[in-house]
Amino acid sequence: MLVKANKKATFPYGLQRVWEVVTSLTNYSWRSDIEKIEVVSDTQFIETTKDGYRTVFTITKQEPCRLWEFDMENENIKGHWVGVFSGNDESTTIDFTEYIEPKKWFLFPFLKIYLRKQQAQYIKDLRKVL
Repeated sequence: MLVKANKKATFPYGLQRVWEVVTSLTNYSWRSDIEKIEVVSDTQFIETTKDGYRTVFTITKQEPCRLWEFDMENENIKGHWVGVFSGNDESTTIDFTEYIEPKKWFLFPFLKIYLRKQQAQYIKDLRKVL
C-alpha cells in the first residue's frame, strides 16, 4: 500500500539560494508546519510538527544543488523522499516526490490527500521565504 505524491514548482531565484533554504536544518522558521528540527548527526535529523508529531529523517543521498534524498519514519508512516533541483543563477525548478507507506491500514484512504496538502503548504511557505 504505497502512496506516491509529486510536486513541481519553479522559482525566479538562483539554484544556490533555493538549495540552501530547502536543505538548511537550522533555519526553518519559515515552515509553518514545523515546531523544531533536531540534528542528530550528519545524516539524521528529527522534525517535530506544531502538533507534536516527530518524524525521523535519514539522508541517503546528497549532491549539492542537484539532489537530496532521505528515508523518513514516524509512528504513522514510513517512506522515501526525493528532491531534484535544476536551474541557474536566475531560476530554479524543484521536483519533489514522496513514496509513503502507512503503518496503519485505516490511514491509507487519506494519505494521498494529506500529502498533497502538505506539499502545497511547503511550496507556499517556500515562496514566501524566497
